[in-house]
Amino acid sequence: MTRQILPITFLLCLLLTGSCKEDTYVYPDVITEFIDIQTDGSGTITQLAADNGRHYRVQPREGLDGLRADTIYRTVSIYQFLTEKASQTEAEVMLYSSSIVISPYPAKASEWKDSIYTDPVDIQSIWRSGDYLNLIAEVKRKDQSHAFHFIEDSITTDTQGIRTLYLRLYHNSNHDYEAFTDPTYLSVPLRLYRDTLHTGDKIRFYLNTYKEGITYREFTY
Repeated sequence: MTRQILPITFLLCLLLTGSCKEDTYVYPDVITEFIDIQTDGSGTITQLAADNGRHYRVQPREGLDGLRADTIYRTVSIYQFLTEKASQTEAEVMLYSSSIVISPYPAKASEWKDSIYTDPVDIQSIWRSGDYLNLIAEVKRKDQSHAFHFIEDSITTDTQGIRTLYLRLYHNSNHDYEAFTDPTYLSVPLRLYRDTLHTGDKIRFYLNTYKEGITYREFTY
């Protein structure tokens, strides 16, 4: 299974019925969360992979195909359990919509050939979940395309053997006019560090914000 590194854009709607329509439909008892969707050899969504390690079968329907085969997409998805939650490892779900989350693997600062932009955002929420560090950023924009990435600055080890991974949010606003605030969804994949970081190590994530300037949030691995 490969991870698709998608173009750096704002929330691309997948080819799912109703995912890009106005909010006129009232969903039943649903869950909305950051979650991975997985496609089969034909490019059809067949499974959801939650950050807690559980996998859910997606009930077949029209509009789940047309994606890259055998690929994992990081998304914000809306779905409903069709079976009892008590047996979640075998649960089947109805997937109503999915929106792509920006989730490239971090690039090393020493190998980055262009300028590293850190244009400001604000933090709506940031949290660690499974193999991801998730961020909902409030981005001021108008009509220009913004570029996002994650930069790995370094990994250090203190005298007690605790390692700290230093990450930074790359944000190039392309001199966009700050007309309105748009929520932008990002996830840092941490699978890359499974052999480097161990339980008790730290992740320090830096970003430039309107309210705090250059700041960081720290998480335990």
